[in-house]
Amino acid sequence: MNEVLTVLLGSLRDGYVQVSAFVAVTVLAFGLVQYWTGGAVISAIEDNERLQVAFGGLLGLTPGCGGAIVVMPLYVRGTVSFGTVVATLGATAGDSAFVILALAPEAALYSYAIAFAASVATGYLVDSYGLGVSRIDAAVAQLSPAATPDGGTVVNGGVGPNPAHDYGGPAPTHAHESGPDRESRILTPLSHLAHVVWWIAAAAGLVLGSLYLFRGGPEIPLTTGLGFDGLFTIVGITGAVLSLYLYLIGRHYVGEGEIARARDSFKSAYDTLTHAAMETSFVTVWVLVAFLVYEYVVLFSGVNVATLAATAGVLAPIGGAAVGLIPGCGPQILLASVYAEGGLPFSALTANAIAQDGDALFPLLAVDAKAAIVATIYNFLPAVVVGVALHLLWGPVFGMAEFGFGVL
Repeated sequence: MNEVLTVLLGSLRDGYVQVSAFVAVTVLAFGLVQYWTGGAVISAIEDNERLQVAFGGLLGLTPGCGGAIVVMPLYVRGTVSFGTVVATLGATAGDSAFVILALAPEAALYSYAIAFAASVATGYLVDSYGLGVSRIDAAVAQLSPAATPDGGTVVNGGVGPNPAHDYGGPAPTHAHESGPDRESRILTPLSHLAHVVWWIAAAAGLVLGSLYLFRGGPEIPLTTGLGFDGLFTIVGITGAVLSLYLYLIGRHYVGEGEIARARDSFKSAYDTLTHAAMETSFVTVWVLVAFLVYEYVVLFSGVNVATLAATAGVLAPIGGAAVGLIPGCGPQILLASVYAEGGLPFSALTANAIAQDGDALFPLLAVDAKAAIVATIYNFLPAVVVGVALHLLWGPVFGMAEFGFGVL
């Protein structure tokens, strides 16, 4: 029982400090750009259909998941192509990028450049030719007979709302003018206070998370106090609990009640902060679920995903791509840490970088699970091809060791 509780508290803490604090910064950064430019960034993406895939890849390439999270709701509302979604998710390195950038920057440069090129190419293929949509749809239908995937359609004459979507009304824009959908003499001020404290925890978590990465990702004991370990635990658990509150209750009294929706513009800096906090809290809940599922599976079954991904030979990049299929950043952060310790080859790291979707897949899963499944399959295929090719060519052609490449 103590071990179960330790895993729970550790997952709450690590999920917030190692993931959510960084997600908050990236989501806020894009929100502030939207606020300062009056929505010009999203408008530029929507209006430049030929460049949407490349824009999506660039947003996905930014460390963390904030850039990619911005793109997902745009597909839901029908203003970017499915190929843009594929390119964005494929280029996304999630929060594992922070680990590799800190511990193996040269490997990060090569790996993420390859992932960007492969993902953008795949995105353009999806939009231009459909890339075997009928076969992918049939495969998904076999996994789930009730599923009728609508992703991967060819874009002809402009991007428009996908007729296969049925959201019960106009495509959502998440740009309500009415403000919160509930009012309460107690919960409204309490939610605003929780929102302010959440940002204080996010700022502290960003500092602690950065120090954690610079220290090489050491094991942090669950403890309290004013030292690094104690603050790491206190800030992490506090931020996670506040995220759960904001997601379950606070978003109805601060903000607009809805989540996983794009915003064209923001009325004020506080409105921008609110939106970033609510979106990050939404992602945090999914991250915590992923962390807990992963940790409890390891605890009760003894299965170690990282060990499986490190299988010798050509299976290593395939294993890295397979780990990338797991939604969220938890397993990917672990895999990146194993690479930084010299336990994985570069081909596995790159295959994982292409296949993984980070936390950006969660908003899409929440509103269009079918499209999320198809996008994941599309990214897994080039991940395996590129990973295996790197494994076969790395040593003979480049004369370099795959293990430990670029590690400081």
